[in-house]
Amino acid sequence: MNRFLKEIIVMLLLFFGFNQFLMSQEKYVTISDIAGFKKKLLSASQNTKTIECDFVQEKNMSMLTKKVVSKGHFCCKKPGFIRWEYVDPYNYLIIINKKKVFVKDDGRKKQYDSQSNKMFKELGSMMFSFVQGDIAACEKDYKIDYFVNSTRYYVKMIPKTSKLLSVLAEVDLYFDKNDYSVAKVNMIEPGGDYTNLEFVNKKLNQEISNEKFSFK
Repeated sequence: MNRFLKEIIVMLLLFFGFNQFLMSQEKYVTISDIAGFKKKLLSASQNTKTIECDFVQEKNMSMLTKKVVSKGHFCCKKPGFIRWEYVDPYNYLIIINKKKVFVKDDGRKKQYDSQSNKMFKELGSMMFSFVQGDIAACEKDYKIDYFVNSTRYYVKMIPKTSKLLSVLAEVDLYFDKNDYSVAKVNMIEPGGDYTNLEFVNKKLNQEISNEKFSFK
């Protein structure tokens, strides 16, 4: 899968608050009140104006004997500002500043207008609907199941469309029960390779300067 497209998908999922590979020892059971969960997730998202955290990404590929581990930093500010940055073992940066998309890969810089590019326009529209915590926005394209244990919610998403199934077989998201923020995201590819992200050191609703989302 194209690396840029994968990182965009991860950002979409991060806000939406969504392994079998990483299930905790405590069994998850089906959520009895799905409507209530959606309502609380939406409310928590609408009350979250900024998010800032570190992440650890593990990429598991059948062709490699070891996991590929990378680290970075993520921040978002409503309305329409996102910064996703890898710092170890390589440098890679994506900034979304409303209708503009900026990519910096090992010093090479590219800038896009999401409104003039059909793919970026669709991705941007989806992303900022997810910022609002609207799970219904995904139900058209995904079969979604909802689970819970004593500490986390677990949302399992299976793509319905052939276009999505060509790049993703399954998406799993875990939310902390205390604040409904995403704790883990796992993306499983059709061939069985998967990428897992854990989000740590989360800070919600703290001041983030617009300078972080400028293109340099």
